[in-house]
Amino acid sequence: MLLAIPNVSEGRDEEAIEAIGAAFDARLLDVHSDPDHHRSVFTLAGAPGALATAVLAGASEVLRRIDVNRHEGIHPRVGAIDVAPIVYLEPGDRGAACAEALVLGDRLGHELKLPVFMYGELAQGRTRAELRRGGPATLAQRIESGELRPDFGPRRLHPSAGAVLVAARPPLVAFNVELAAPATLTDAKAIAARIREGGPEGLTGVRAIGLWLNAGGVAQVSTNVEDHRRTPLADVVAAIARHANPSRAELVGLAPRVAFDGFPDSLKVANRRTVEDALAEQGA
Repeated sequence: MLLAIPNVSEGRDEEAIEAIGAAFDARLLDVHSDPDHHRSVFTLAGAPGALATAVLAGASEVLRRIDVNRHEGIHPRVGAIDVAPIVYLEPGDRGAACAEALVLGDRLGHELKLPVFMYGELAQGRTRAELRRGGPATLAQRIESGELRPDFGPRRLHPSAGAVLVAARPPLVAFNVELAAPATLTDAKAIAARIREGGPEGLTGVRAIGLWLNAGGVAQVSTNVEDHRRTPLADVVAAIARHANPSRAELVGLAPRVAFDGFPDSLKVANRRTVEDALAEQGA
């Protein structure tokens, strides 16, 4: 079994989110939507050979409903279907995930006419952040200049859906921490710069950015934990707490149960749900 985790640039229109979720022709384990990020994360489960078709069906619905040119959200993005990774839970499924990701990239490019950029191990370690740098307008310029060439699909952005990033990878934990007042956006950005991999206090496999959530009026350190075994979520919280008081945390999508080893009971985590919980609920 593999997972697909398409991230869609729509987090406010409940009707559109529901329609897109229904269009993904696979077992839907989880949907997480956020109006500030203006983004929805869908977690799908399926057998190798089936997930590419499932994601393609949902992507077709996304193209009918979302114009990324009118998108206003705080999460970095380059497309309506911004990323669509294929995830393997066991090392033995890595080859199947790589094959599924390549099939998905090819079909998104040729059937939906989306420029597809691979990232991660299928692209010599190229990162999402590198491809998103400067947003869709900068990406379009880099394609036009010849600096970047899509791995699949046309050599230009889709007029309403931009581009899509595809990978095969192990589980990634999307984990956000809100900071108690009087923390500011400047504080959140500074903390993110310190704790992300490569920063002065760099945590292994952690990507982080600082954001301001208008809906809640709070600063947030938004992280992607790419190696939850080497850096459990408890270590992320501890690193942030050295600089500001964490008031609340949020899990985006699902996380492997082991990612919460040693997690402090004192910090509430919204949407706390594991991959194992979701699969058990569906009898897998």
